[in-house]
Amino acid sequence: MTTAPPRPDSPYQSYVYAYPHKTAYRPLPERPPLRELWAGEAQHALSLYLHIPFCEVRCGFCNLFTRIGSPEGLTTAYLDALERQATAVRAALDDGARFALAAFGGGTPTYLTAGELERLCDIAERRMGADLRAIPLSVEASPATATADRLEVLAARGTTRLSLGVQSFDDAEARSAVRPQKRAEVEAALGRIRAAGFPVLNIDLIYGIDGQTEASWLRSLDTALAWQPEELYLYPLYVRPLTGLARRGEQESRAAWDARRLALYRAGRDHLLAHGYQQVSMRMFRRAASPQAGAGEYACQTDGMVGLGCGARSYTSRLHYSFDYAVNATEVRGIIDDYVATEDFHHAEVGHRMGGAEPRRRHLVQSLLQAEGLPLADYRARFGGSPAEDFPAELADFAERGWLDDRDAEFLRLSPEGLAHSDAAGPMLFSPEVRALMAAYEAK
Repeated sequence: MTTAPPRPDSPYQSYVYAYPHKTAYRPLPERPPLRELWAGEAQHALSLYLHIPFCEVRCGFCNLFTRIGSPEGLTTAYLDALERQATAVRAALDDGARFALAAFGGGTPTYLTAGELERLCDIAERRMGADLRAIPLSVEASPATATADRLEVLAARGTTRLSLGVQSFDDAEARSAVRPQKRAEVEAALGRIRAAGFPVLNIDLIYGIDGQTEASWLRSLDTALAWQPEELYLYPLYVRPLTGLARRGEQESRAAWDARRLALYRAGRDHLLAHGYQQVSMRMFRRAASPQAGAGEYACQTDGMVGLGCGARSYTSRLHYSFDYAVNATEVRGIIDDYVATEDFHHAEVGHRMGGAEPRRRHLVQSLLQAEGLPLADYRARFGGSPAEDFPAELADFAERGWLDDRDAEFLRLSPEGLAHSDAAGPMLFSPEVRALMAAYEAK
């Protein structure tokens, strides 16, 4: 079933937040109808994701699908297209389809005005049938766009988790990451978010920024901890093609940068564990004393996801699909313009078919990169056999490197060192076919 995995030369190969990555997607010449794709799929606990591809600025490290600013009328036209897509997608689902979780991402969803956020919620509720006040709803925001009127709308419409991209509370580090913000602006936004009363506040921070030291990293963590966030995400800095930081060039050798990021990760992990946080994954930490923080946890790749918007993915058991993907500003604008002009949203355009062992790989990646690991009984119930039988080469390599924790025979679980190397371990689990597709992808 498997071939020997590649041996990484760096602990920072790729952030695996979904399998396979969009760079493995390809145009679908047959353009399968959505109604056929969703026929026979379990639809009692779907995830709903609405993508807003606009930001006020592009950070130096950002390779997300997003446009900076918008000409007059574009956000209205985008929401019009989103509503057309929602109508088509809902018609492809069963009458009894239900949503267990919703999220607004981007880009920056709070780039929209308060009135546009009301309309976004209406699309989710009235067109898709998601009861936003009855299910967990997560929304991403930036400090500049987390205004009182926007937050009031989101709180009133049922948002349970507000995630704020901070990255650093140090103004010099923010400038180094090409993120134009001031600490005072960030703290003012956090004050408004706490005043709005969201049950879960998440703060995103980045380590590995040029000029960042362990002392400055811990100061940022302590500033975040003063707000008692229910969740913290700690991201290693990546410099991706076509981003602002890539154009700047290397600031230090790769080996030195790897060592510095690993040291900062360990310092941050240990600091949060000492302050009462539990490690959920390499990136995610949850305040142990917060009963709300884990509410509504949900594995969208297992249970199915419906994505709306030109940067959103959808998952069925047989096909992962989306629209075209780009980072370059001109290419992104073209894709958004094409989306806004689209009238027929009844077909899948770009995707990757989940045949053969791909569902097993997806489940293994999705589960093993979590601190709690993979219950072996669950794997047997889903697929028969065991991960060791299906992926012997990969897991033998992990064991040789000391990345597996063998203290519990009922779980396949990464060791602390394995978790630290999650961004190398994840890509080592990719199939040869997916690796070949990703390698052949031409960045645009």
